[in-house]
Amino acid sequence: MNLIERAKNILITPKKEWDVIAGEEQSLSSVLTTYVIPLSLIGAAANLIGWGLIGKSFGTGFYSITVKGWDIGIKYAIIYLVSVIVGVLVSAFVVDALAPSFGSEKNLNKSSQFVAYAYTPSLVAAALNILPVLGMVAGLIGLYSIYLLYIGLSPMKKTPEDKKVIYLVITFVVMIAVYVVLGLILASILGMGGIGSASSISL
Repeated sequence: MNLIERAKNILITPKKEWDVIAGEEQSLSSVLTTYVIPLSLIGAAANLIGWGLIGKSFGTGFYSITVKGWDIGIKYAIIYLVSVIVGVLVSAFVVDALAPSFGSEKNLNKSSQFVAYAYTPSLVAAALNILPVLGMVAGLIGLYSIYLLYIGLSPMKKTPEDKKVIYLVITFVVMIAVYVVLGLILASILGMGGIGSASSISL
């Protein structure tokens, strides 16, 4: 299964694709190198170009200011890329550690597949950041991950029906929290201050 087919199938026919993924043996490192990193590079490139060439205006009328520049673009690209990769790693470990509490299977490889492929809507939508003003739209598209997580719990984590909702909520909160905290930490380290620091980051 190539990257494009996998992304298309998980977005269009997720129930069928989760069953296919559940039957695959794939390590955490393999998921990262063959899927997460290649797709996240698209989002990183979109941030680089979007903020480097186009930018985004803040304020209105006389008080409007357009923020752009290659230094800003590079920083946004780094924030996005590192946040996605580390976010998937940390989320996979947390989701796997929580699994027994919800009658689910503890298997780090399956947890990494579960988290990584559920990230697909955000990874694909991040291409919209080539126009920074569409950052919010990318974030909204990323909410499709909630549905992917829900239907993926049974095939990937063997979660009982009566535990799915609470496990889903906690899983999604963990993913959001990890991603946002990483983004804020990186933004602070890179001296982004807060000018639109979250606008190009979406889950």
